[in-house]
Amino acid sequence: MGADSVGDGDGTMEGLAPDSYTLGVEEEYAIVHPDTRALKSHINTMMRMHKGKRAIGENLMFQPELHQSVVEVATPVCRDIRDARRDIRRLRRMVIERAEKTGARIVAVGTHPFSDWKDQRITRRKRYLQIVDDMQDVARGNLIFGMHVHVGVPNSDVAVEIMNEARYFLPHLLALSTSSPFWLGRESGLKSTRSGVFRRFPRTGIPSKFRSASELSNYVNILVDTGCIEDAGKIWWDIRAHHRYPTVEFRICDLTTKLEETLCLVAIIQALVFQLRELRMANLGWRDYPRALIEENKWRAMRHGIHGKLIDFGKRQEVEFKQLMEELLIFLSPALDELGCREEAEYAMTICEEGTSADRQLANYQESDGDFNYVVDRLIEETRAGVFDREEEPTVAPE
Repeated sequence: MGADSVGDGDGTMEGLAPDSYTLGVEEEYAIVHPDTRALKSHINTMMRMHKGKRAIGENLMFQPELHQSVVEVATPVCRDIRDARRDIRRLRRMVIERAEKTGARIVAVGTHPFSDWKDQRITRRKRYLQIVDDMQDVARGNLIFGMHVHVGVPNSDVAVEIMNEARYFLPHLLALSTSSPFWLGRESGLKSTRSGVFRRFPRTGIPSKFRSASELSNYVNILVDTGCIEDAGKIWWDIRAHHRYPTVEFRICDLTTKLEETLCLVAIIQALVFQLRELRMANLGWRDYPRALIEENKWRAMRHGIHGKLIDFGKRQEVEFKQLMEELLIFLSPALDELGCREEAEYAMTICEEGTSADRQLANYQESDGDFNYVVDRLIEETRAGVFDREEEPTVAPE
């Protein structure tokens, strides 16, 4: 790992204050039936319970997604990892309570282990219906659950700079987050089946490098002018300079099951943006690697998760993931201290020792002799872990 001089600054500018790197986190949860453990098209019931309002208190939001068996939540703008912990925890708690009071359960997972996309209802909203009309079964089959993390930056040019340089680390983030080893009742052979499913959508994957925000804007305008897309919201890259907000949005992660796993990824992502920006301000920059090479590492992360080797392109060597994570935490060390998120980020080493959600799901499947209900039950438990204090446990309504 290392940085190179980029020669586009004078090295005298001061970096941004740590509280400038604000956070926003979105999670997409699966809604499941408490008896069958299959996905349940239930979001409309949850919305009716709340009188159709998206807000669920204190600026916390939930909303439908393409499939009615999905509920998406979004935090307000968070100043730091402590705010993120508070708001993600509250969101999980509120969604779990609303699901359980209406006869459902919530699971944080990248793909449901056995439910079939053909059995799911589509949310009847104009944007979703248009997506289905445009992409047909590619859209209907996109039954996946992810986590998106926004980090605040000063302007669109900085966002593009960060997008270019942070691409290198996307496979590392994917490996840590893997939670989708099953698809349609089968072991897929991948730790992130979600990534493979999402590849079928256009304008996904690792983005190309853009020299400036204006070059990115020109690219988007060409797509709009030629009828490829209506707006930049239909560009679904693994990382993007957001078209509406002054943020860099990381979209590569599977939805992590445990709260501590989510916070670990959020902390590392925030620290990456901070550290890469600080390098730029010191007239340095991360090495530029071709998209095709980064895609090689993404494939390895999809296939093997944390148990495979990624390529260190600087050394031209395969390296064990745990070693790469140790090196990454060293690289991020100044940012972790400045941002106050060292404890959350270093949970990555616990993940390396104990495995990801994908690893635990496979272990539960094997120990139960292939009982998917057992796998889902463990996922429900892990989704709740750390979310409720003992006195906050909800009373589940009778079925």
